[in-house]
Amino acid sequence: MTAPNIQSFFDPVTNSVTHLVSDPVSKRAAIIDSVLDYNPRSGRTATTLADAVIDEVRRAALTVDWILETHAHADHLSAAMYLKGKLGGRIGIGREICTVQKTFKSLFNLKDLDTQGADFDVLFDDGESFAIGDVAVRVMHTPGHTPACLSYLMGDDVFVGDTLFMPDYGTARCDFPGGNAATLFASIRKVLALPEPTRLHLCHDYPPAARKTPAWVCTVAEQRAGNIHVHDGVGEDDFVNRRNARDKTLDMPLLILPAIQVNLRAGKLPPCEDNGVSYLKIPLNLF
Repeated sequence: MTAPNIQSFFDPVTNSVTHLVSDPVSKRAAIIDSVLDYNPRSGRTATTLADAVIDEVRRAALTVDWILETHAHADHLSAAMYLKGKLGGRIGIGREICTVQKTFKSLFNLKDLDTQGADFDVLFDDGESFAIGDVAVRVMHTPGHTPACLSYLMGDDVFVGDTLFMPDYGTARCDFPGGNAATLFASIRKVLALPEPTRLHLCHDYPPAARKTPAWVCTVAEQRAGNIHVHDGVGEDDFVNRRNARDKTLDMPLLILPAIQVNLRAGKLPPCEDNGVSYLKIPLNLF
């Protein structure tokens, strides 16, 4: 089994991590959880981080076959459609994105939104396999944070999205529509049943005060020994009670309202209106 090369790009504005994964022999590649820069004050988008990924793809003479999402993110906008336009490749996400689309189509009254996942090229099922060159990939459905969350397993490496954070920060929140703490606990136990040396590549890091440097790679063993929410010895009831109590104290993510409208469309901005301008909706007194 070919081990992938992995390069990661940290966005300090959204604390997000984009991963560039490639087969060292064939130079085929995938981009996981890309970021489109967005200024909520001005409503302007930019492509600074995505362009850094593009520069590395071209420097390393890679061919992008896949642009993968672990889920429809609530804390950053996806650059998937921009990257596809520049580099090609197919945009993939979990099949349960259709459930998420149906929920938010109603909440935002998005009459134009297709809820069968048509904006994405591939909808993955749990246990499905594909390849990045000679790097074998297995899809793991890991819901709980959202219904559509996936992890991508590549030998000794797995890309877990928001399911887990670094051990000193804990686990994903479960209070978004369709989220469920008991479901997340089951997903985490599935991930932590992998061999202990397996490396977990995270999508975010929010360093606590005791650790100022961002990090996004840890092992199954480190999570099982030290995750503050779900280390070995924490049972489902305890986790669910603590997770739900913590979620009640959390504010909505700063970018959730713009992000979800873009990410449900695989990174496409909403269609322009008759004046040629694209608009994002802000529902009043709904959330």
